[in-house]
Amino acid sequence: MTGPGVGPLVDPDDVPEWLRALVKRTADLDGGRLGWPRTDPPADARPAAVLVLFGEGVSGPDVLLLRRADSLNSHPGQVAFPGGALDPGDDGPVGAALREAAEEVGVLSGGVRPVAVLPELHVAHSGFRVTPVLAHWRTPSPVAPVDPAETAAVARVPVSWLTDSANRIRVRYAERQLGPAFLVPGMLVWGFTGGLLAGVLDLAGWARGWNRDDVRELGAAWRAAEEADDVGFGTH
Repeated sequence: MTGPGVGPLVDPDDVPEWLRALVKRTADLDGGRLGWPRTDPPADARPAAVLVLFGEGVSGPDVLLLRRADSLNSHPGQVAFPGGALDPGDDGPVGAALREAAEEVGVLSGGVRPVAVLPELHVAHSGFRVTPVLAHWRTPSPVAPVDPAETAAVARVPVSWLTDSANRIRVRYAERQLGPAFLVPGMLVWGFTGGLLAGVLDLAGWARGWNRDDVRELGAAWRAAEEADDVGFGTH
């Protein structure tokens, strides 16, 4: 389930202090601790990768998120990490994650240092088995949707915003299913991305207490995200 190469890609002491605990804790990590149900993928599940890219801005550590275009046939309007299916020419999940980040929002890979690989996660509703790649944005580059028909917006969201209890809820979807979600101005982070993000925040030791009894339907949660005050990090 975890596959080869899971864990730190660099010496954890050779990353910024705020990132060290997260990198260290990726060693021998159980995929069940990553905020997404652990299931074995079928043989025909397609390999994919996402880039969980952490930088440091004026509001401290942040993470890069994008919102998919509303016109897409697959997962319209949903918020995601940059990523997608592995291509034959990719250098594994790390290469795929970097390529997708460049193609979707213009991230320059020369300024990105992959620091750890997380266990593979099966996303049954999309037919993918996804490898999350953690990276440090050593030299941030300007980002924006490369193709507006694919990507509607992109934002560097401060970790402090994501861990603020006022911005964390749970959403109800697929009838009885509940999952973690984050209210970001103009973006509702839920589903696979919300679960993985919650797991990473927990793993890093960044998460703070929040009201798990605050459960909202998807429509109400989207409206709350659209009405959230923009604290300056904005979207592009």
